[in-house]
This record gives sequence, structure tokens and C-alpha cells, in this order.
Amino acid sequence: MRRLPNILSATRMILAPIFLLLYIQDEVVWRALSVGIFAVAVVTDFFDGYIARLYGYQTAYGVFLDPLADKFLTFAGFICLPFINAEQFPWWAVGVIVLRDVIVTGMRMIADHRNISMKTRFTAKFKTMAQMIFLYLVLMVGVFINTDVWLSTYSRELMQSGILEWGMMAIVVLTLYSGVEYILTNKEIFFNDHNAKTKTDYR
Repeated sequence: MRRLPNILSATRMILAPIFLLLYIQDEVVWRALSVGIFAVAVVTDFFDGYIARLYGYQTAYGVFLDPLADKFLTFAGFICLPFINAEQFPWWAVGVIVLRDVIVTGMRMIADHRNISMKTRFTAKFKTMAQMIFLYLVLMVGVFINTDVWLSTYSRELMQSGILEWGMMAIVVLTLYSGVEYILTNKEIFFNDHNAKTKTDYR
């Protein structure tokens, strides 16, 4: 039970590339299956944090692994979007989002090495929630636009309206803002040189 939260986080990291490989296929059935896998991965994100807090299994190792698994999943999700419509979800926008999270992950690694606790603002948590909601909506649209079910018409109209394109730009702006805020809030990690940890923690 003590290792279950870490197992769930690791599972999310494994499911992310499987989801990506299935979604970029042309067949609708594979895309539909991949969206189901994405939903399962999102559920593991809720339960690993819930179990860790409920039973007091939170440690530095788990705190680092959980957001890293989230980034694997969001990276996979955003990489899928240009395969739906590269004009509305351009690669440069995906690159900006990925770069921000790579920088933040690098900061977490530096902070962990120097035994410094990272400060997380509400903006970062809101950004993650907004990204997940936006991703799931667009991924579902990407499935239905290639089918003949009753949701197909609405999905095509939504894609043609340009709302999703503006939504993508809003996500990029929010991601950039949260990244800058994160760097400014935790800028002391670049100046303080604490001793490295001498043992590994397990959640």
C-alpha cells in the first residue's frame, strides 16, 4: 500500500506513450481507445495524490515523481493535437508548452539536489487543470470529426468556429505566465547551494 501512489504515477508514465502511439493512427477505433487510456491515466493522477495524502505517504521522491508523470501525459496529449489540425494547433505552440515544463522540471531537479522545497502557486495548479480539460475536449473532437455519429456534426462545427484555436492560444499564454511566475517565485534555487540529500525517500 505504501508504494501504491508511486506505482500509479509510474503507470501514468507508461500509459502516456501508448496513448500517443494509438491516437496518431488514422483508424477511428484506435483513437477512441487511446482517449479511454488517456482518461484512465488522468484518474490515476487523482488517486495517487489522494492515497498519499490519506495515509501520509508523501515524500520528496513521490512529490517529484507525481508532477513528472503529469508532464509525460500532457506532453503526449499536446503532441497529438497537430495531427488533428496543424493550423489550429501549431507545433510551435506545442513546443512552447513542452519547453516551459522542461524548464520547470529542471528547476525541480536542481532544488531536489540542493534540498530546497519548491513553492507552487495556484496559477500552476489552475494551468494543469485547464490543460487537462482542454486536452480531453480536443482529443474527443479529434475522434468524432472522423465518424458519422450524432456528435460528429457538432465536433466539425466546433473545429470550424475557431474557438478551439483561440483556446489553444489561451492555454499557451496561461502556460507561459505560470512558468514565469514559477521561476520568479523559486529564483532562490539558483543562488542557494544547500547540501545534497544523503538518502533517498520513498513515498
